[in-house]
Parts: sequence; structure tokens; C-alpha cells
Amino acid sequence: MPNTRSMEDLPELRTDRLLLRPFRYGDVDDVFAYATDPEWNRYLGLPEPYTRGMAEEFVAKAILADPGKNPIWAIVHEGRVCGGIDLRIRRPGLAEMGYSIAQRLWGQGLMTEAVRAVIGHAFESMGIVRIQAYAASRNKGSWRVMEKAGMKREGVLRSNGAIRGESIDDVLYA
Repeated sequence: MPNTRSMEDLPELRTDRLLLRPFRYGDVDDVFAYATDPEWNRYLGLPEPYTRGMAEEFVAKAILADPGKNPIWAIVHEGRVCGGIDLRIRRPGLAEMGYSIAQRLWGQGLMTEAVRAVIGHAFESMGIVRIQAYAASRNKGSWRVMEKAGMKREGVLRSNGAIRGESIDDVLYA
């Protein structure tokens, strides 16, 4: 079934320091700028080097995503896209969240702001009753984001994924 919804169905969300909005084709340069940082990619496992074509493909897929099944927001700070956050609706009431932000902005509480905004929107406006997210067991910064956003650690999933051929454990939060 074709996507009959448009990104105009995805609301903008605002926090004290951020704007969360649908991605636009003009965001490719900003995405490419932060995604070429190897430190940003350490726990994501995307192919390296990250190419401009990959940034173009990511933005195009984000624009075409059905906001009713996979809402994807660009995170805008000081006028530039610096990351993204999305929900993947797994079944009615259940969503899985993923996020990333430019490495230069780590440790400033911005990702926590974005996570709180999306959680609030999902619970208040989307009929979601549970949001879960995974982080690599070594990615303690992501654990802190989820904990500061009010999520609770539920367990460790052994050998749940791989990054550059290395098996990794994931920590589950909800």
C-alpha cells in the first residue's frame, strides 16, 4: 500500500533550545557534516566513510517515511540540523525509538530534550503507551539520555547486534 500521508502530517515539536521538524532536502549538507565524524558513528555501525550519497539517501527516506508508522524528526539547534530522532510503531500502542545528535553537542542535554519532547508527543497525541529503545552496552552516554528522560533499564540483550563485524550486547530501556 503506498504512503498516502505526507510529512506535513508530522507536527513540529519545540523545546527550550530545539526545533524538531520533518527533514527537508536542503538538510543534506548538515547531515553530511555531522555524519562524517567517526566518533558520531562509533555506536551506530554505519559504513565508513559516510558519503554524501548516503546523506542524500537518508534524507530522502526520512522525507518519504509514513509519519503514522515511522515519524522521523530532524533536530534543529541554532538554525542547523544536528541530528535526528524517530519512532517505529511496532504494534498499536508500542513504539521503538532511535536517535542521534552531532558529536560536538554531546553532553549538553540536547538529546535528552529531544527525547522528552518525542515521548510526550507520542503519549499525548499518538496513542502510544510504551516506548522502548536500545543502546549498545558500551554507549553509556545514550543510557544517561534515556534515564534523564525518565526511561527505565529493563535488561541486557546478549549478542543482539553487530558493529563492524563485532557482536555487541544491547541495553533495553522503556
